[in-house]
Amino acid sequence: MSLLARFRLDGRVVIVTGASSGLGVAFARGFAEAGADVAIGARRLDRLAETKSLVEETGRRCVATAADVTDPGSCRGLVEAAMAEYGRVDVLINNAGIGTAVPALRETPEQFRQVIDVNLHGAYLMAQACARVMKPGSSIVNIGSVLAETTVGLPQAAYSASKAALNGLTRDLAQQWTARLGIRVNCLEPGFFHTEMTEGYRPGYLERQLETRVLAGRAGDPYELVAAAVFLASEAGSYVTGAVLPVDGGILIT
Repeated sequence: MSLLARFRLDGRVVIVTGASSGLGVAFARGFAEAGADVAIGARRLDRLAETKSLVEETGRRCVATAADVTDPGSCRGLVEAAMAEYGRVDVLINNAGIGTAVPALRETPEQFRQVIDVNLHGAYLMAQACARVMKPGSSIVNIGSVLAETTVGLPQAAYSASKAALNGLTRDLAQQWTARLGIRVNCLEPGFFHTEMTEGYRPGYLERQLETRVLAGRAGDPYELVAAAVFLASEAGSYVTGAVLPVDGGILIT
């Protein structure tokens, strides 16, 4: 197999959660461009129709299903939809996530628990549902955050805790599943990318962070993150498991 061919995903089926907006849309479109057929899920089914169209513009197939990753039955339903349409699942992009910026003395138990439920529990439920049908050579890519390892001046205790826990989950699932099932499990840690979350930042905050914390001096392009995910999911990354890879423009060394 040639070097470039190792990055291709022809004949593979990829599930992308949180695919109704932001990075989830980029993952769905990018994996289709790499040759994969795609199954997408999110709570906002109406927004999924737009993502589905973007995937189909590449010439690949796409099935869209309403999915709430905090519900085990909904997770199983997304996997079952992919299996019914394609007969296989090769890659999971565990992208669904939420965040808050509530000071810790004001954050309620319910607010904290909701973030953990989506970002950590939801990732676990989706990984579990996919691993039950995946064949050897499959791959799970969890989408974490640099906030698992640093702070950036925002009150994000729940979000940071959930993403730090996701790193631990990644390592343990890799230990359990790579040797026994042939399923690799890795995690990406994005830095600043323009998403619905960044739209809620206070005026001037992102610009100051890009100037003082990001060595690259700019926010990331979504396809820079997608490219890293394709590497981890494809044969190009076939010797990588249990890894946590920052894609952050240098935040973690400043």
